[in-house]
Amino acid sequence: MPHQYEFPRAALTVDAVVFGFDEAELKVLLIKRGLAPFKGRWALPGGFVRVQETLDDAVRRELEEETGLHQVYLEQLYTFGEVKRDPRERVVSVAYYALVKMADHSTRAATDASDAQWFPVAATPPLAFDHATILQTGLERLRGKLRYQPIGFELLPEKFTLSQLQHLYETVLGTAIDKRNFRKKVLGFDLLEALDETNRDGPHRPAQLHRFNPAKYERLKKRGFLFEL
Repeated sequence: MPHQYEFPRAALTVDAVVFGFDEAELKVLLIKRGLAPFKGRWALPGGFVRVQETLDDAVRRELEEETGLHQVYLEQLYTFGEVKRDPRERVVSVAYYALVKMADHSTRAATDASDAQWFPVAATPPLAFDHATILQTGLERLRGKLRYQPIGFELLPEKFTLSQLQHLYETVLGTAIDKRNFRKKVLGFDLLEALDETNRDGPHRPAQLHRFNPAKYERLKKRGFLFEL
């Protein structure tokens, strides 16, 4: 006979802070809840973990079910366990953050989400549960990690200009960066491939496109290479 645990247990959920960048501002993907509690309020995508699935499997399933996103960069963020964070019952949430190339993914609402939309991180609507706190924690993690790991390339198109890369860093970090020093440091890492292609959008002269080489970064990292901006 299997052992029966005699004490009450907390329910377990996953939530995802999904960041995207559209060359103008940093955005977060929110869903409009179709069910109580907080029906009609905006929230982070997520839901309850099934007994037979891992946390990673649960968050990927919820993202695909509620937003249509799949195969995105995901990392575990933090565990949120305030006793009264959910009015239904005692619920602990393991939060993740995801980075998305917005042009490569279309979003759609499904299951218990009635809508899914991108919002500027700086202008989100009031969020359900403690999701404003989770969002802020995800933003702080993104800002910190951007300085010592090349995760910013997960937000850019495969091919990008150095100006686009600098603008991403300035937008996420919320500070101006010296152009000459930034380019010298980024190019000094030797992780970018200069392409025989240019970006001809806008009134300025065409700018050379580059591509990040993740395989080279992984090889260098194994030798003790440190990425730091």
